[in-house]
Amino acid sequence: AASKLEISMPAVVEVEIGGTARIECNFYIPENASYTYIDWFYVDRSNRQVRLYHITASGILEDDTDYKGRLSLGEDKALSISSVTLQDARTFVCQVGAGSYGVGENSTELSVYKVPKTPEIEPNSGGISVRSNEVPEIARCWSRNSFPPPNITWHKNGEQLHPWENEVTMKSTLTRESSGLYTVSSVLYAPVTREDRDSRYRCTVHYWLRGQRHALDSREVKVNIFYSTEHLKMQVVSSSALVKEGDNVTLVCEADGNPPPVFSFFKKNLNEWQDLSSLAEPESGVLNLHDVNKSSSGTYRCQSLDLDDMTQKEEDVDLVVNYIEGVRVKMEPSSKLREGDDVKLSCDAHSPVALNYQWRDGTGRKLADGNQLFVKNLTFETSTTFSCKVVAPSVPGLEQSKQVSVTVEGKPRIVAISSPLYVRQDEVVNLTCKAIAFPRPTVQWSINGTAHEYMDNQHIASNLTVRVSHDLLQAGAMCRVSNTLGVSEKHIQLVDQKSTAESQGVIIVAIIVAILVVAVLGAVIYFLHKKGKIPCGRAGKQDITKPEARKDKIVVEVKSDKLSEEAGLLQGANGEKRPAADQ
Repeated sequence: AASKLEISMPAVVEVEIGGTARIECNFYIPENASYTYIDWFYVDRSNRQVRLYHITASGILEDDTDYKGRLSLGEDKALSISSVTLQDARTFVCQVGAGSYGVGENSTELSVYKVPKTPEIEPNSGGISVRSNEVPEIARCWSRNSFPPPNITWHKNGEQLHPWENEVTMKSTLTRESSGLYTVSSVLYAPVTREDRDSRYRCTVHYWLRGQRHALDSREVKVNIFYSTEHLKMQVVSSSALVKEGDNVTLVCEADGNPPPVFSFFKKNLNEWQDLSSLAEPESGVLNLHDVNKSSSGTYRCQSLDLDDMTQKEEDVDLVVNYIEGVRVKMEPSSKLREGDDVKLSCDAHSPVALNYQWRDGTGRKLADGNQLFVKNLTFETSTTFSCKVVAPSVPGLEQSKQVSVTVEGKPRIVAISSPLYVRQDEVVNLTCKAIAFPRPTVQWSINGTAHEYMDNQHIASNLTVRVSHDLLQAGAMCRVSNTLGVSEKHIQLVDQKSTAESQGVIIVAIIVAILVVAVLGAVIYFLHKKGKIPCGRAGKQDITKPEARKDKIVVEVKSDKLSEEAGLLQGANGEKRPAADQ
């Protein structure tokens, strides 16, 4: 066990500005004796001890110092200082009096710190040329409000940079603000190449805290590097892999220089180059060609000019525009066609790629494939329009069509007429006659009336409005259709509805009379059967379907008085007539 008074205190206590510092004073008195007093002091700039507290068993006395209002004591007599400032960075002393064991003291160094702000970085705003004769400024970095002053390091693509042979330099500046805190700044100077266009730079602030080194990183920045063009590329951009007439095409020129060079566009015409720069988008390296055609094909050139070193580069590209031209349809025979004739249609076109041919009629219905179409036995109803569709299968969307009209001539053919027409005398009726022909025919009627002609598709139709007279009922009407190639006529029969009704009445009466005769005949047969005149039974059955089987078989035949003027006749099996009494 210790035989003398011992006092232990931490050598250093660290506290952030604005925080609360707690300094402990632990002591040992032999034989568990009590202390007589405890005094707390701080050491001023003159190395003089200034008392803060005097503690005895009877009470605590706080001296009047600059610390008054910020001091407090713990139950273990530890000293606490609140709202720590930079001026509090000094030595604090704890002195203990223990009677016969004497007086002992120890001290603690109060270290005050302020964590620096995250560093800010600003790259060179004007850009840096790889051709610069001087080592250029890359970026600036600074961090504010720190204590004690930190230091700054630089990093490129994650690796720390170090000063090297006057090529890479870092110039640092330390500034103490009015608050007593420090602002540290640094400027990085380093040479650049075109590969540095993707390099990233950052700065790091380093500071010490509780015996350990800490760091804060800035954001990463890129620097705008200027360098001339090494590679120039020109390409054709189109909505389809193969360009066809009518497409919109964009010629794009790309250079790997920075800033981008000035672009110019040219097209080769024979041995000369036509300047197309006025058609291009300014400073974009893009030339738009709208609705291209056969003449748009050719060699195009892009030329770049670097304003930094005035160097030029050129790149050519060939534009091929696929097309179909000269579509024509030939008809054989080319002379006038008549109904019943045959015709051959031939289609031809020119293109740098292989072509397919399709034939369609006027409704768009596909008729055949191939460059020839045979149409046999022409009629007026045959489609008057045929279309040859020329398709380039290797170039999607490239196609053209050509139509040809086939005119079939012939004398008129009447296709519809309103006959027979049931009418009543003195009523007004419409007589209709429809015909087809080419050249267009005229329609004439054999009677007078109000005529109205109209075209129905390829047909000519005529409606004649007339009043039905007795003579018209008797003679009917004649429709006559004619053109330069012939005449067709058809008769319209007019039927009086009144006479038709009377005839129908006579037929109905005849049917009723026939039904009555059949009924009377059935009654006579039934009466003879009841009187036994016609045997019926297993032994007396008669076969009326086989007249040759039995000689005494009877065949009954009844004829109407109106038709034969005979009442009846019985015949025997041998065909002899019998007297009426035998019936």
